[in-house]
Amino acid sequence: MASRHITQDTFDAAVRENMEVFDMGPEEAVQEAVEQFESQGVDLSTVVKATPKASADGAPEPTHAVCQALDDLQEAVASSHPQQAAVHLARFCDQCHEHRACRFLAAQKGAYSTILAACKLAAAGDQGLLLLALGALAALTDGQPDLLDDAGLRLLVTTLAQHADSADVTCSGLRCVRHACLKHEQNRQALVKAGALPLLTGAIARHGCHADVVREACGALRVMTFDDDIRAPFGHAHDHAKMIVQENKGLKVLIEAAKALRGNPSILGELCGTLARLAVRNEFCQEVVDLGGLDVLVTLLASCKDHQVGPPEGSVSILQTPGSFLSLWVTIPRAQHTSLSLPSARFLLEWGTEGKMLAQPGPNPSM
Repeated sequence: MASRHITQDTFDAAVRENMEVFDMGPEEAVQEAVEQFESQGVDLSTVVKATPKASADGAPEPTHAVCQALDDLQEAVASSHPQQAAVHLARFCDQCHEHRACRFLAAQKGAYSTILAACKLAAAGDQGLLLLALGALAALTDGQPDLLDDAGLRLLVTTLAQHADSADVTCSGLRCVRHACLKHEQNRQALVKAGALPLLTGAIARHGCHADVVREACGALRVMTFDDDIRAPFGHAHDHAKMIVQENKGLKVLIEAAKALRGNPSILGELCGTLARLAVRNEFCQEVVDLGGLDVLVTLLASCKDHQVGPPEGSVSILQTPGSFLSLWVTIPRAQHTSLSLPSARFLLEWGTEGKMLAQPGPNPSM
């Protein structure tokens, strides 16, 4: 049975009724409204479960904090005041990071177009404002990839191309790409067609020693190879993986980055996970070997053996070669409440045709 949904206005009206009619305090009124709707099978995941508050400027109707920040931001952008816009963008980001419902409500109130306008305001050369605007865009599109339109797509591609030398701007832009493509096949294909793939691999090549850029670029590359949009009858995951490897030297870029970041287990985990998504053909696995990838991975096994944290949560096949030529599995655990972090100590290597064993094989982890 599908869950029922209500609007934010409906929930706020119920809270207000509890306070006015039943003389409840704000917290009690919210809790009563939550229990009332949940007992009726209503999904409240997209509803801000808080009491609207009066704004400082004396607005006639109380509003939620994220809406107050958005209203102030809209006013600052409309009047072309970059400094005020920067302050309100920071407030808006803080609110969006609190809960998914805040992002959902902000999107309903027109936040997307306002943030694009803030990006255009920053185009005059205010890189600090641009960083804040991209951060707000990334926060807003987290879990809401449908918001991206043609204007936003062009903005992302142009920003990544024009600010390729700025690690901070590149990192924020890559995060926007990742959020916009997760579970959205149309956005993936549109960004690939617009030339995003060379920008992703280029970011790693240019900022290979900048851990945050490498992490975001790896995440964006992996998402490009996903087939996770249930609305799409078929995806281009395999084609995108081939394009990353054949047209953009993806394997070479990743292995070179792994060599440069040997002392950072968290980033090495990201790089290994990305290699797993790209090694989809026998010749790609051979290319990893030819590029010295196995040497890097065996060294990683030895140096990171103390980074296994409890039972592994996620097992990712990095290389699986037809004909038992080469199989390599790596288990990358997820630390609680974090993204991919520390690569485990267990690498299972099988060197098939010659019978040469690089490491003692074990059970194949679940895929």
